[in-house]
Amino acid sequence: MVNGALHPDLCSRDLCFEKRNALGQFLYRERIEVLLAELCGKVILAARKIFVCVHRLRNVDRHPLDVNKRRDPAAPESDEPMNLPETMRAIDPPAPGGPEVLVLVERPVPRPGPGEVLIKVAAAGVNRPEVMQRKGVYPPPPGATSIFGLELSGTIVALGEDVNAEMLGQAVCALVTGGAQAEYAVAPAGTCLLVPEALTMVEAAAVPETLFTVWTNVFERGYASEGDTLLIHGGTSGIGTMAIALCKLFGVKTIVTAGSDEKCATAVELGAGHAINYKTEDFVERVKAITGGKGVNIVLDMVGGDYVARNLKCMAEDGRHVSIAVQGGLMATIPIFDIMRKRLTLTGSTLRPRTTAFKTLVADEIHRSVWPFVASGQLKPVIDRTYPLAEAAEAHRRMEAGDHVGKIVLVVE
Repeated sequence: MVNGALHPDLCSRDLCFEKRNALGQFLYRERIEVLLAELCGKVILAARKIFVCVHRLRNVDRHPLDVNKRRDPAAPESDEPMNLPETMRAIDPPAPGGPEVLVLVERPVPRPGPGEVLIKVAAAGVNRPEVMQRKGVYPPPPGATSIFGLELSGTIVALGEDVNAEMLGQAVCALVTGGAQAEYAVAPAGTCLLVPEALTMVEAAAVPETLFTVWTNVFERGYASEGDTLLIHGGTSGIGTMAIALCKLFGVKTIVTAGSDEKCATAVELGAGHAINYKTEDFVERVKAITGGKGVNIVLDMVGGDYVARNLKCMAEDGRHVSIAVQGGLMATIPIFDIMRKRLTLTGSTLRPRTTAFKTLVADEIHRSVWPFVASGQLKPVIDRTYPLAEAAEAHRRMEAGDHVGKIVLVVE
């Protein structure tokens, strides 16, 4: 019964048949059980969506620095900004090209607008979108600076209008749409998170881009919950290592792929349940064997192309396929009937062009749900290697070589 009426999948003939014989009774009970199971599955998914929405809308006016404040001893004590230079060094190539175009240039020190802060940068993460930007295939979104860098750590040295004066002098990490790879950078106040004593400034710079990406795609779009199994491609990348760490904290089982036996061993050491060398093994068959034929609940895919159809073969019923990059190709041919039969969901997202309001909501979720693990030292990024800001070209070469494990970070001297 649904709202006092028969479920639309059950007609009166079904009920008459149920009453006629024992076989009918058995089939009727079986059908009811299937329908109830499907209904329960839909209720669970709906509950997850409601939880995410409520979680995001509660306390969105939180102050991002309300616990264990960490101030830079050299920062100003009042709400007056320090004397700032007119120019700064930055990575801002005039045209696309190879890594050699990444040289230091002079740029004006930006000034924070309403709701923004100016950060004296200590370190900045290096991410795959910057490699694409350098090649000219992923330009900054409208209104964003052309200076490279999507995440940073540093000290707030000036405030825009409508920003809490207590933020001045605080050590923070922040997600930005650009500008991180410079001596000074502007960030929305809402995307800043306190750097706790448990993190170095280098570690803090490696957190925002990967953490925001994994949280929004695995735990929001993928509705990951305790007991689920997640397949992660690129298991030793910055995204992959962060996904392994977060899933371990939240009770999500992980299977990862990587390009060498050494990287697979590293992924397992970092907490992955299983690691598959995609160059020597068929990950589809391995996933089936690992899961006993059931498949995984979620796939986090950064490859695209022909991987998508293969990923679908790895998925359990009601599985969620989340695309976050297309390193292997923009187009895919997929078996639509398999999607229908297994009730799969295909989704994905890009983070950089999203609004500041959205990113502020995500920062609030992370502040309440994840940051306690960061503050306690339970969650740290994996740092592959650091380079001085002047050696940004070498950082890009290492990323493109694919030999890194975890994050590459530029240190601003």
